[in-house]
Amino acid sequence: MNDAYELPRMTIVRILTQKMPRLPLLVGLILIGINTLTRFILLGNTGIELVPMALWPVIFAKGLWFDLTVTVFLLAPLMIYEAVLPNRWRNSRWHGVLRLIWLWVTVSLLLFAAVAELTFWLEFSTRFNFIAVDYLIYTQEVIGNIRESYPVGMIVSAIAALVGITVLLLRRTVQRADSRPVDRAQRAALVLAALLLPALFLRLANVDQMTFADNAYATELSGNGLFSLAAAMRRNELDYERFYRIIPHEVANATLQKLDVRRVPLGVLPEPAALLPQTASALAAPLSRRPRNLVLISVESLSASFVGAYGATNGVTPNLDALAREGMKFEQVFATGTRTVRGLEALSLGTPPVPGQAIVRRPGNAHLSTLGQLLQDQGVSSYFFYGGYGYFDNMNAYFSANDYKVIDRTDFPKASVQFENIWGVADEFMFDNVLTTFDASSATDKPFFAHIMTTTNHRPYTYPDGRIDIPSPGGREGGVKYTDYAIGKFIREAKTKPWFKDTLFVIVADHCASVAGKSKLPVKNYHIPLIFYAPGMLAPSTYKPVVSQIDIAPTLLDILGKSGVDQFFGRSIFAAGQPQERAFISNYQELGYMKNGVLTVLLPKQQVESYRVDPQTWATTPAEIDPALLQEAIAYYQTASAAFKSGALRAPRSAPQHQAP
Repeated sequence: MNDAYELPRMTIVRILTQKMPRLPLLVGLILIGINTLTRFILLGNTGIELVPMALWPVIFAKGLWFDLTVTVFLLAPLMIYEAVLPNRWRNSRWHGVLRLIWLWVTVSLLLFAAVAELTFWLEFSTRFNFIAVDYLIYTQEVIGNIRESYPVGMIVSAIAALVGITVLLLRRTVQRADSRPVDRAQRAALVLAALLLPALFLRLANVDQMTFADNAYATELSGNGLFSLAAAMRRNELDYERFYRIIPHEVANATLQKLDVRRVPLGVLPEPAALLPQTASALAAPLSRRPRNLVLISVESLSASFVGAYGATNGVTPNLDALAREGMKFEQVFATGTRTVRGLEALSLGTPPVPGQAIVRRPGNAHLSTLGQLLQDQGVSSYFFYGGYGYFDNMNAYFSANDYKVIDRTDFPKASVQFENIWGVADEFMFDNVLTTFDASSATDKPFFAHIMTTTNHRPYTYPDGRIDIPSPGGREGGVKYTDYAIGKFIREAKTKPWFKDTLFVIVADHCASVAGKSKLPVKNYHIPLIFYAPGMLAPSTYKPVVSQIDIAPTLLDILGKSGVDQFFGRSIFAAGQPQERAFISNYQELGYMKNGVLTVLLPKQQVESYRVDPQTWATTPAEIDPALLQEAIAYYQTASAAFKSGALRAPRSAPQHQAP
């Protein structure tokens, strides 16, 4: 090799390795060290029984790749600073002090982010994701929740002290790393590196590269929290037709019609003057008569596995267990998603979960065919009660825009609230205000419908003392048992009211407490309780077929004898014919369709996966894709997404009310 080539090559190497400021390199090593240590801690918290050691080399290799990507982005501003910093400042005393303060603040923030990721992992068993993006929006509730759940002051002080000691020990190393003069060639190299390296890694690195095994824990551990957070921000909304498998619209419509889905076909808008038909329907079995009023209680994070009636043995739900024995218990009900907004979407709108953000949080969600809107149009007063601040997750705006009267903690008289935490008023005091509203509404001789959203079964799990035998804060068991106590107290007090005998109470969860598992969509972690309670109208019984959360709204409309059942993608479980035993389970990207013991999963990039579901444990194993089930899954999800985008989910007007017999 000739000298003319060797000389410039050696010059570039010398610039990059020998004479370049080493502070970016030092900070980069610290960053990678923190991320690697975080990965070890998360792995230790998860357990070797869930993450086999055979997967560890790939976890840490992929982890290093994502850590390098994040490091390159975080170091870019520092490299720009090094490029423009005058040489005469490098050894000045004031700059040395400023350098150490900056390093202390930077490393402290990085450690705090690592601790925050650990708390997020303890709650969700995932890296920062779509949920974390939402949490960045609702800082008051999230910061308050953290302060009430963890000793934040001690944690911050410990981090500050630890980093301070470390920076002092490294002060000479830091000074040497940033003291060398920088010439023009080095400044140019720094600027180029700050611009080109992030662009290169942005093109090469993709969050989908995390997936490498049929083990969701391993996939999450191989990632980087900040990288996953940035990816979630970019994928806040996913256009179904752009990212997922599609079929012709007419095929989708025909498929749904065969499944007796009577929703407005894809691409067909309801006429502006369209009226809800007012045809009398037969009395929905198994009720002896129609209820006049309807109370729907959606309980925060109530997994079926917490409830004694569904097999729990720790005895934290005596009141729900009694209601299940005295009412109608549904054995196999599955939530559509992993967050409250998904539960609210399914329970009010009866639609399969669209990818990305829930409709509750999206613009253009006013005057839809929600349960409350349809009932309000037919002479029933519709309410939405929430124990917290209803601006959270856009609840107030969504329900108000769909003709519910919204009542949240700001509407409760101060004297009626004896306990509250950052998430909301303790459930029993919210129910007290609910009873007051019902009494006033029944005095008008107008039937009422209320959707009530509880809050106490949520970290920090604090509640009034003396109600249950688990002191506050009582963790998850205490949160469940207190909510069970509050519901039992509410029902007992409701029994003393004249409107009770004409009221159907429905108790269901919004979602499960955790959706973590080895598979992307662990079916067991979408299993929720559903109980109908109306002792004067409904005999004790058990309903065994599979039910989706989206079937609840049309079922309740059917029970009340009101029109509009065909405005939902869900189907009344008491409708004539064979039950539609299928369920929809999802996170913000993976869309699952479970039927005939098979879970078909639609993923971005038009990918499809299929799993056989064990009927006893609901564990999943890979299976061949069933073309018929795949077509049904696509038809549901594609049509639901397009119907919202096109405006086909808007509610029609109602004709004058004629009560069905």
